[in-house]
Amino acid sequence: MKPTFLLFVAALMLAGSVVAREEKQAVSVRFLPQKSGVTASLRGASAVDAGQAWVTGTGGTVLHTIDGGDNWLLQTVPGADSLDFRDVEALNSRTVFLMSAGAGNKSRIFKSEDAGRTWALQFINLHPEGFLDGFAFRDDTTGIAYGDPVDGRAFIIRTYNGGETWTRVSPDELPPLNDGEYGFAASGTGIFVHGEAIWICTGGAAARVMSSGVAGQGWRIFTTPILHGTPSAGIFSIVFADDLKGVAVGGDYAKPTKAGGTIARTRDGGKTWHLPEDAEVTGFRSCVAHVPGTDIWVAVGSHGAGFSADGGESWQDLGHAGYHTLSFSRSGDAGWAAGADGNVAKVVFE
Repeated sequence: MKPTFLLFVAALMLAGSVVAREEKQAVSVRFLPQKSGVTASLRGASAVDAGQAWVTGTGGTVLHTIDGGDNWLLQTVPGADSLDFRDVEALNSRTVFLMSAGAGNKSRIFKSEDAGRTWALQFINLHPEGFLDGFAFRDDTTGIAYGDPVDGRAFIIRTYNGGETWTRVSPDELPPLNDGEYGFAASGTGIFVHGEAIWICTGGAAARVMSSGVAGQGWRIFTTPILHGTPSAGIFSIVFADDLKGVAVGGDYAKPTKAGGTIARTRDGGKTWHLPEDAEVTGFRSCVAHVPGTDIWVAVGSHGAGFSADGGESWQDLGHAGYHTLSFSRSGDAGWAAGADGNVAKVVFE
């Protein structure tokens, strides 16, 4: 069932439940903790459907479930024990990409075409200043990854053949970044792709959004009111429901309870950004996800979560159980959150 939410969110529980009521209908959203069997810090998540999902993290951790999270299988990626898998993209039940973040050759991309039974190393960063932050895919063959700036421009690589080759986007095509402006690899969701459009967010000295493919334009960059100005602050995650409607979240991870300037919304494809009506409600958020087919958005962070039932116009606190990352399936029928100490939860709509 794809729920609709119209009026308000209430009835908070420790597990992170929230209820939105209409005149004749009540629908709830809950985080149901599951046993992952690991203690790693989990930063990547990708939901395939109601039964299958992936989560990844430190120490080369890759977890996969095919039974809705009742059991999580720890998978082995050869040579990846020391890697920090900050992003995972499951394109279908068999094709999965992994991205590790780290300085120099710690930033890598792997692919499996047999649901994780075997893995192929597709890309390894050889630039000493390179540091991958996240990646996203338009379809089975077309993907894009981004990382911290090299020589004042974002480091962006693309593939058009399912990852067999990754080619760097010419720096001359990209807008210059400010000194001290870069991306965050907090949840691998600082990049989003919808059709031909691409959005990439920044933090540090500025909190801006780079976009390409909107209305046939090349790469452009736009400011946001998200908190920034220190090395630990900025935009950490961005997601769009369509070509126009999007939400970006962030704040200061060094001050996770600091409210204000942690969520912004756009209705024009990222050209202009506005704080929600209740901008002081939420603290730091490292990931935001949209439930396909609805106007529902959920944002999570190390010290809490937030929820919007009206496309990001207003937000309600979901409690203090923190997660680093979140993902909903393309059909909107299932979602998972993951965080520190191996914490995994299924996001349930009732």
